[in-house]
Amino acid sequence: MASEHHTTVKEPLIHITKNAAMPFWKGLLIRATAVVAAFLFCSLLAALFIGANPGEFIRAFIEGNFGGGAWSLAKIRIWELIKGTAILLIISLAVTPAFRMRFWNIGAEGQVLISALASAAVVYYGKGIKQEWLLLVLMLIAAVAAGIIWAAIPAIFKALWNANETLFTLMMNYVASLAVAYFLVIWTKDKNGSSSLGELQRGHLPSFGNTYMLFTIIVLVTTAFMFVYLYYSKHGYEISVVGESQRTARYIGINVKKVIVRTMILSGALCGLTGFMLVAALDHTITVDTVGGRGFTAIIVSWLANFNPLIMIGTALLIVFLNLGAGQLATTFRVSNAFPDVVVGIVIFFVIGCEFFIRYKVHFRHKSRHAAETIHSGNDQGSIDTASVIPDKGGKLK
Repeated sequence: MASEHHTTVKEPLIHITKNAAMPFWKGLLIRATAVVAAFLFCSLLAALFIGANPGEFIRAFIEGNFGGGAWSLAKIRIWELIKGTAILLIISLAVTPAFRMRFWNIGAEGQVLISALASAAVVYYGKGIKQEWLLLVLMLIAAVAAGIIWAAIPAIFKALWNANETLFTLMMNYVASLAVAYFLVIWTKDKNGSSSLGELQRGHLPSFGNTYMLFTIIVLVTTAFMFVYLYYSKHGYEISVVGESQRTARYIGINVKKVIVRTMILSGALCGLTGFMLVAALDHTITVDTVGGRGFTAIIVSWLANFNPLIMIGTALLIVFLNLGAGQLATTFRVSNAFPDVVVGIVIFFVIGCEFFIRYKVHFRHKSRHAAETIHSGNDQGSIDTASVIPDKGGKLK
């Protein structure tokens, strides 16, 4: 009789499982605790390296965002906080549909920049357009069209030939930057070598109450639209299904290639709107640093919010709050920008770390269970089937 072998699979020392859905209030409490812990840790670093006590450290952050004196200064700082949050939020909204689809669009920086260039080009070459409203409409159309084209190119290559969208969109950022540099040289060739375009005298959106009021309202409306689109529309459902499994999406009849291209067109259109607003409502000019790296920061904002447009308001506000507060640190304590950058990085690291423990659970192997499995395994290996060693009539072992 053949002997029976028992195979025991040992439990790994550490394994990770996905957490069940956590109540919103509990996740919010964990995130708030992580931010507070990060600030306490950074205040200790500030005391060690720049001689600032924790109270001075926190006060510098508050002054950087809300001012520390008269209401007039505080109002300026608050509007700067709102403006920075709005810019970062709308770019985050642009990358979110693609990310929910697991299309890693790293090209928002270039898509916004090329859109701003198109908008500025309409002003530069449209000197014969007398009506201001018509000029603004043409600027918007040009910016949106440029953003769509810049986003659709990698989408088409991904849909038809499965090109790597991460590298493709990343490289197009550099192409957009070089295009802006080229046109600035062309447009400023009569300025004695200066490549600064200066403020555009036309193509300004009207302001209501505050310079940033109209822009903020547009961003809030866009946020509400994107939330409804992603969670309560057929297109949003298709994006989610494609993101979960392209094979499943094809099985239920979704045209995956169409969804990829359509979603990137939406992302490009939002980047185009952002580029138009940067030129027409905020900066009134164009440089290679017009976007200022926000296209990459928007990825963090979107991910931290779990691709939820409403939660992105809070994550964008947090990132801008950190940047403005860190800038005040450099001014107050007369240190280089390196230390404030370290502070921002540490806080973001704490927040990302807490996101991991919110979404996943780490299990360690139980010692008693491991010991029991070891004994069981040893018994299996040392046991002998006595029936196999009983000789038959011929003297041979069975």
